[in-house]
Formats: sequence, structure tokens, C-alpha cells
Amino acid sequence: MGCKRLGYLGRDVEVVSINKEQYLVASCDSCGGIGMKELDAFKISWFITGKLTTRVALLEVLSTGAVPQMLTVAISNEPHPTGNELLKGVNDELESVGLKTLSMAISTEKNITTKQTGLGISAIGVVEKNKLRIGTAQLGDFVYCLGIPKVGPELNNPDDPEIVQVKAIQVLLGISGIHDIIPVGSRGIRIEADQLAATVNGHLRIDPTCTLDLDKSGGPSTCLIFALSSLSAAVLDQVFSSFPNLPLTKIGRLY
Repeated sequence: MGCKRLGYLGRDVEVVSINKEQYLVASCDSCGGIGMKELDAFKISWFITGKLTTRVALLEVLSTGAVPQMLTVAISNEPHPTGNELLKGVNDELESVGLKTLSMAISTEKNITTKQTGLGISAIGVVEKNKLRIGTAQLGDFVYCLGIPKVGPELNNPDDPEIVQVKAIQVLLGISGIHDIIPVGSRGIRIEADQLAATVNGHLRIDPTCTLDLDKSGGPSTCLIFALSSLSAAVLDQVFSSFPNLPLTKIGRLY
């Protein structure tokens, strides 16, 4: 399928055919200057940095319908204490979503003294070709946002009830009538939603009641958008009941 500047169909993943039945799906996320080192721009525990960066990579892979098979963790800092603390966050996130035994390749910086935190995480998964969730939206679908976009100092609690957890993807994947699911990162809701519309040769009509800042960075994927079949009013009730305390906002409709 070749390498694309914006990933597969504009998504933050790359998808490659590995045999007649399966695709390999890869995502990555980088985090720099966020931690407890001298020159970090935003001071926060390395545990949270590791946990949230891992969450982004997992969300991207899982949202395509793929099952994670491996994680790579590139730490641009010394093994102790920075590396160990980052890895505590990585492992905590994996354990929270039932992926405690996921294979990991880990590298740390052992030659140079660093003054800023640097972390890169890649997730690799496999999905059956008939289960790939990219490009499944349809004209007429409603687009909803689950969670609130937050970034930087707004994120001091990885269990913030207003932000999306990996388990949310796992629940949405099991609800019939939900099509594309897209984690929102630094590009913001509007660009992700417009890209979703473009994959089905359509456009997005913004709902006039939407009060979310559609151009704000979603940081480490603190929210996600999904396309919901226009024929599935009951499905929306199922989504509401699945996430009674997580903000759910109608963004618009594909046309």
C-alpha cells in the first residue's frame, strides 16, 4: 500500500497487507519536554507521561479493529530513574486494558546525559481484512465526540472522568451501528471529522448546538469521534448507557 504522508486514508496509522486475510496496523506517538527533567516545559510525573503516551498508541491501533501484538518503547533518557518511571506508566496502562503480557522492545539512552524527557511509543497490531474499521462510515451518519479535548496543564490525572480511556474503544467496537472510530490528537476535532467525511467522498455539516472547541488540540487522545448510523437511534441510547459519566457531544452529520 506504500507509505503515505498522513498515514492510511489520512489516519494516524499505517496499514499493510501481510496475507490474503490480514492487515498489519502500526501507530506511534512521541512525547518531548513533558516530565520531571530540568528543561521540561511541562512538569508532570514520568508515570503519567508513560501512561498517556502508551494510551495514544493503543487507541490508534485498537480503533481500526486491530488486536495489538507488540509495543516498542524508545526512551531518550537514562534507564534510572527516568526510564524506570516511564515504564511504570507504560505497564500500568497495558495492565488496565488487559494487555499486561504484550511483548515489548525497549531502548534507553545510556551514552549521553539529557535534560529533557523524550519518549516514543509504537504499537503494532493485526486485523482481519473484513474487520478493518477505517472507511466504514456512510453518508448520512451522525458524528459524535466522546470525551473532552484537553492538553498540557489540563492533564494531571490519567483517570480524569472527562477523558477517554482505552476501554471506551473496546466498548464502541462491540456496538453494532458504529462505523469509523477516530482518536483525536493535536489536529483537533474539526480536522479529524473533515478527514472522516473525505474518506466517504462527503462533507461534514456541523451541528449548531455543538459547544465544543473543534479546533483545540486533543492532546494525548483525550477524546475520540465516531460515526453512527442514521438508522440506529437505539444505538445512541446504548452508547449513553455505556458511558453515563463521560461527555458525549453531537458534532454533526456526514452528507
